Amino acid sequence: QVQLVESGGGLVQAGGSLRLSCAASGSIVIINTMNWYRQAPGKQRELVASIGRTGSTNYPDSVKGRFTISRDNAKNTVYLQMNSLKPEDTAVYYCNADLMDRLGRVSDYWGQGTQVTVSS
Repeated sequence: QVQLVESGGGLVQAGGSLRLSCAASGSIVIINTMNWYRQAPGKQRELVASIGRTGSTNYPDSVKGRFTISRDNAKNTVYLQMNSLKPEDTAVYYCNADLMDRLGRVSDYWGQGTQVTVSS
């Protein structure tokens, strides 16, 4: 079974920084795309950042220039460096991975979510 475990969330002041980590473990052969999503109360879950297997990245305008997604394929880990945080960044952040397990199955997995709170 594949598991995604997130860490790094917490409380920061506006303008501060946080670094989120998500480590995938289990019967993993290849992780294709890794993503970070976030969901604030009363809002739909939105894509924050995406990174392909070879390092291609995509960001929405709301975080572009402030957030950076990266990955360490050897560690099956994806990171989200968040700088210049704003109160509107407050949300539960979820790690997501599209991967293939040792049985050749391609599946979409989610982490448990980690709370990020930015105070004004």
